[in-house]
Amino acid sequence: MKFGIIREGKNPPDKRVVLPPALCQTVIEKHPKAQIIVKPSSVRAFVDQEYRDIGIEVADKMAECDVLLGVKEVPIKDLIPNKKYFFFSHTIKKQPYNRDLLRAILQKNIELYDHEVITSPRGMRLVAFGRYAGIVGAYNGVRAYGLKSSLFELPKAEALKDQQALIAELRKIKLPNIKVLLTGKGRVGSGAKEMLDGMNLKKVTVDEFLHRTFDEPVYCQIDASEYNKRKDGVRGNKADFFANPEEYRSDFLRFAKVANLYIAGHFYGDGAPYLYTREDVRHPEFNIKVVADISCDIDGPVATTIRASTIAKPIYGYHPEKEKEVDYMNKEAIAVMAVDNLPAELPRDASNGFGEAFSKHVIPAFFNGDKDGILERAQMTKNGKLTKNYKYLQDYVDGKE
Repeated sequence: MKFGIIREGKNPPDKRVVLPPALCQTVIEKHPKAQIIVKPSSVRAFVDQEYRDIGIEVADKMAECDVLLGVKEVPIKDLIPNKKYFFFSHTIKKQPYNRDLLRAILQKNIELYDHEVITSPRGMRLVAFGRYAGIVGAYNGVRAYGLKSSLFELPKAEALKDQQALIAELRKIKLPNIKVLLTGKGRVGSGAKEMLDGMNLKKVTVDEFLHRTFDEPVYCQIDASEYNKRKDGVRGNKADFFANPEEYRSDFLRFAKVANLYIAGHFYGDGAPYLYTREDVRHPEFNIKVVADISCDIDGPVATTIRASTIAKPIYGYHPEKEKEVDYMNKEAIAVMAVDNLPAELPRDASNGFGEAFSKHVIPAFFNGDKDGILERAQMTKNGKLTKNYKYLQDYVDGKE
């Protein structure tokens, strides 16, 4: 089995890679029948020589490979017919901007395996960049707070080497006595929590966050059961919320009245109530001045996120009354950081974390007959058609949705 690591072709180019050099070596050691070829790249976080130094072939020979591994969407012009591809296609939610990509994949008889749907038999995602999105998102949120308040300036995350370098910068600053709110306790939320803990912020309970004042900056991490409540007044829980989201309404405003910086690291599911609406933002007691929306659902559950921002220009302003974008330094604006590819700012760390999971869960499936169904569940296309699990995308492909 010959694996090819493609050169990322989406613009702006992504520096991440599915398998860094050390993990290529691990794959070959554990699976003697595996071969790996790396396409040369001038932008990859790991330079070509790092692969050559451990004996991995670096050559423009992707046509010779059986399985091609990438991170972001492959430009249509670069797709090689009749190959197996792994990358984030961003099509499973019927994203309009990638409809033509999925059509081309079908036309070219490509077998597409999407990283986003690489799951365990119980449906848990096995490979993801979520932790690193949380790490960079929390850093960027604190950075945005410093700029918005004119209290301090932090370097951009992309200019720093790794997570420890980010934490070192955070420890140099002094936050005022603000309250930081973090939603989500999954990979993203956990990554963000690492950074808040790393800068030695005190963690407080929900009751303390809502009702106490402090002489130091503090943070509170909450999940869906704490920022939503049942419409019928019955005490709910997280499991009930995910099973019956339509029975709940948001209880987020009580947090928004006391929080200064909000870091959104939650997962938002269909049918769930929005955390806060544009109307909520106009509430006279809405106190949040900076939002770091790691989840970045446009015009969704975090109403201040009206577009994604970029690594080059990560912050914009949202004006509550005008309901439109303004300069984030406008005194009436809420500063919004909503970069949608945060792990790309920490490409080496992110690639190592992702590659460890990919080499552990996915690579073995090619050599054990896919005994756990990893490949079967992740395969979106085969023989020029959508596979059974993804037939729901047919109307999307046909242009009927």
